[in-house]
Amino acid sequence: MKILLIIFSFLFSKNLIFKGEEKYISNLKKLTKGGDNAEAYFSWDNKYLIFQSTRPPYKCDQIFIMDINGKNKKLVSTGFGRTTCSYFLPDNEKIIYSSTHHLSKECPEVPKLNLKRYYWPIFDYDIYLAKRNGEIIKKLTDNPEYDAEGIVSKDGKIVFTSFRDGDIGIYMMDTLGNVKKIINEFGYEGGPWFSPSGDKIVFRAFYPENEEERKNYIELLEKRVVSPPYMEIFIIDTMGENLIKITDFKKMCFAPSWHPSGEYIIFSANLENPWNFDLYIIKPDGTGFERITYYEGFDSFPMFSHDGKKLVFCSNRGGKKGETNVFICNWKK
Repeated sequence: MKILLIIFSFLFSKNLIFKGEEKYISNLKKLTKGGDNAEAYFSWDNKYLIFQSTRPPYKCDQIFIMDINGKNKKLVSTGFGRTTCSYFLPDNEKIIYSSTHHLSKECPEVPKLNLKRYYWPIFDYDIYLAKRNGEIIKKLTDNPEYDAEGIVSKDGKIVFTSFRDGDIGIYMMDTLGNVKKIINEFGYEGGPWFSPSGDKIVFRAFYPENEEERKNYIELLEKRVVSPPYMEIFIIDTMGENLIKITDFKKMCFAPSWHPSGEYIIFSANLENPWNFDLYIIKPDGTGFERITYYEGFDSFPMFSHDGKKLVFCSNRGGKKGETNVFICNWKK
């Protein structure tokens, strides 16, 4: 019986991998089943994943932790409001995540706009520090606008995206809530991620290049919606110096993160068509660009384990229409 299960698992894994070109991934496994699951990130000891999920009985995203084999899923947010962007602290005992539960127990209403491209609302999230069991330690931000997309460095610093000062930008803070702005450019900046050494940040950004782009960006921002016509990947020092643009596709480049070696960055982008996101890697100097996944749908939110041996990402593959699931695989590069 055990042999049959191993064979079935191998065949199922092979069926989830599309084309021979997905050469860097193997032993691909689906860790969730059904619903909308996203932004799954490793604990620093590589034993757990923390992720957001919309699943019954919850009507919008809540934060869960599971073992890296998909077992022992546990709710660690309050179950109220809407949550997003969770991450482990280096001690593996504490977490951060963003939530709207301070405003209401109900899910905030998603604005419906007649836009023919990807857009997302910027709700009044605040960032919370909590124990791994879900007990809230403290509220780290108290800004009546968007505070989310928090990632933690190996020495416990937090980088995040915030709507304050009239724009959406990248900030850093400690676990006491002391906040410092990193970038002073006008435009959308998001998805920041520390380099393994902790001295650089990779992020996605849209900087308006003409008056029409600037006007559209501001008008949507007034509606608390972000819908850039394109986003590129940038790198900057944590001191706010040496801003470098490493992609120039005029497409939606999304969710960058570093390989623990620091040698390359993985990100998601819709380079083939507007609704098809695949994973790509690129070196910090903009060279070494290479495609990783070939599924004709959604592959995004990639993160390498801290030992570089595994990759976790979220995808529509292997599921019903409308599902997004968490996948884990061996990384072979």
